[in-house]
Amino acid sequence: MKRIMFKKACLFGLAFMLAVAPCACAGDKEGKASDSITIGIQQDIEESLDPHDMLAAGTKEIFFNVFEGLVKSDSEGNIVPAVASSVVKSDDGCTYTFELREGIKFHDGTTVTADDIEYSVNKFADIENHNPSISAFSIVKEVNVKDEKTVEIVLTEPNNEFLSNLATVEAAIIPKNNANPDGIAIGTGPYKYVSRTPMENVKMEKFEDYWGEKASIKNVTFKICTNTDTIPMELKGGNIDMITHLTNAQRLQIDADNFVVYEGTMNLVQALYLNQNFEPFKDVRVRQALCYAIDKKEILTFVSDGRGTPIGSSIYPNFGKYYEDLSNMYPHDTEKAKELLKEAGYPDGFSFTVTAPSNYPQHVDTAQVMAEEFKAIGVTMDISIVDWDTWLSETYVGRNFDATVIGVDAAQLTADSLLSRFESSAGDNFINYSNPEYDKAYSTALKENDDEKQTEDYKQCAKILAEDAANVYVQDLPEFVAMNKRFEGYVFYPMYVMDISKIKPVEQ
Repeated sequence: MKRIMFKKACLFGLAFMLAVAPCACAGDKEGKASDSITIGIQQDIEESLDPHDMLAAGTKEIFFNVFEGLVKSDSEGNIVPAVASSVVKSDDGCTYTFELREGIKFHDGTTVTADDIEYSVNKFADIENHNPSISAFSIVKEVNVKDEKTVEIVLTEPNNEFLSNLATVEAAIIPKNNANPDGIAIGTGPYKYVSRTPMENVKMEKFEDYWGEKASIKNVTFKICTNTDTIPMELKGGNIDMITHLTNAQRLQIDADNFVVYEGTMNLVQALYLNQNFEPFKDVRVRQALCYAIDKKEILTFVSDGRGTPIGSSIYPNFGKYYEDLSNMYPHDTEKAKELLKEAGYPDGFSFTVTAPSNYPQHVDTAQVMAEEFKAIGVTMDISIVDWDTWLSETYVGRNFDATVIGVDAAQLTADSLLSRFESSAGDNFINYSNPEYDKAYSTALKENDDEKQTEDYKQCAKILAEDAANVYVQDLPEFVAMNKRFEGYVFYPMYVMDISKIKPVEQ
């Protein structure tokens, strides 16, 4: 048996403050207390509050503050204890034994028990029906309560990334006695869920009995800001104190006297995702032609003043050891693209529709540039802009689309979290990608127990996606966060999460 020491991950990210050009001044909103903050979010949350059923990155991004797993990630991507205080892995790598943290409580005031752990793991791994919250948990064989403080999880095979996957929102520990997890969110995190008003706001409150370092701000309101054009005015008028995922154009409109803009990376894979049930995209030559047709430099310049990071596959730079720069595999070459289309039987090009969510203008802007670039090879790309709920239900879940521009995020810094969706039978394989060579390489990577060899296997998976032009890869977008100068402490994570517990009022 091996007691796991929580080591620092071999990963790094860059975050720094960016000075912005000044514009008209705005004073603090009268009467606003320092123990409250209003944060703008650009989409409403999902109907279900059950963490094991959450799909949308924007929902999981803020409920990171409410739910915790047996372990969790810190701001550097390290896996650290959470609901469990320690874990021991068996020599064969198939059994993990967790010791429950002493006296840890749920938001309803009840103490977390071993039965809650057993219930939660059985629920998110769905051992009986084989429909886990994420595919990584399909290897969970059984959960055993050893005593009132100890729970054992047994796997069908070893997996080096299993512990990291337990740090996701989809692996949250929730109370067994909550009969309505869809409607009542109860976790163990630094904030507890209070209420939601659809299309208006979501409210959370500091959890006074949190086991770890307690949050500084008592009341948090997430205000839904679906009209992205008004966001700078929402900030200036004092309607919101902070917002993430600003566009470059919005960044330039921020009131520098009262707000600071932090710049980092968005930690996602932005691409033109191709539904490979759509006839032209079944041919690799067509997909490669689209890759050659785009000019990534032009897209980055138009979308974010050149601040994005070009990528060439489904791994972004903050993944450290797993990342290999494949961004130049398809250099901009219009003539090469035309030749490939001719070979594939489309000498005069073809037409298709791309779907883009309206609440992410960066993706809409990217689609607009691509549409112009594709004209040079005779391909017509019509743009359909839809609201987020429609995109989620029709495009992502329903798979009713030709192509879509979106960013795919990672809940944890595990290669599996970005690559698993391209396995042909994966439930979240929304582009219907199927490649026996990829399936074999991915299966090999999953089963490898040597970390160095597994890392190379995952790199090979990413290379196959690039060579096969699974999608038209573009960039990891820059992340701009505006926050009122009355607050400080915003910290970037190398994953797509928003940690409110570290924000605090500036001492006067």
